[in-house]
Amino acid sequence: MTREGALAIMIAVAVGLLAALVWAWWRRTRRDAAFSAPVGEIPGGAHQLAEFAALYVATTRHGDPLERLAIAGLGFRSRSDVTVTDAGVALDLTGQPRVFLAADRIADVGQSTVAIDRVVEPDGLVRLAWRLDDGTVVDSYLRPQDASARALADAVAGILPPNQTGTNA
Repeated sequence: MTREGALAIMIAVAVGLLAALVWAWWRRTRRDAAFSAPVGEIPGGAHQLAEFAALYVATTRHGDPLERLAIAGLGFRSRSDVTVTDAGVALDLTGQPRVFLAADRIADVGQSTVAIDRVVEPDGLVRLAWRLDDGTVVDSYLRPQDASARALADAVAGILPPNQTGTNA
């Protein structure tokens, strides 16, 4: 085999792999097109309780940290500012509209060690379980940068009824 032939084969394989990745992501976005994040502002009169710089890791099916959902605005890893208010939690992901999770949408908050392709020290991620518009519960994972995961989880737990907090995944 000539050098040019080997190069052509490697290029064809690389193009084939990229095409497969694009096709798989396109299928995932079509599968999850019915889901939408609650975009909106923090309600007037809400009191800010805490603010954290974090890395948004992913949103997954509830209880399945390895099944990423391609929800518009929440499909990709990003830097985020997390604002906890007495009315809910706001996620400001870089380049995306603000996602506001009203306190009554939040089903649970806890800590986790793994989500998608991210494995961190024990309990290094915050798992925020919340309801989509249709009632489906999903988990969003955050990795605080300026505080401990426990501090962020406790701040969110403070706005929820006592029976909704504290489970680990």
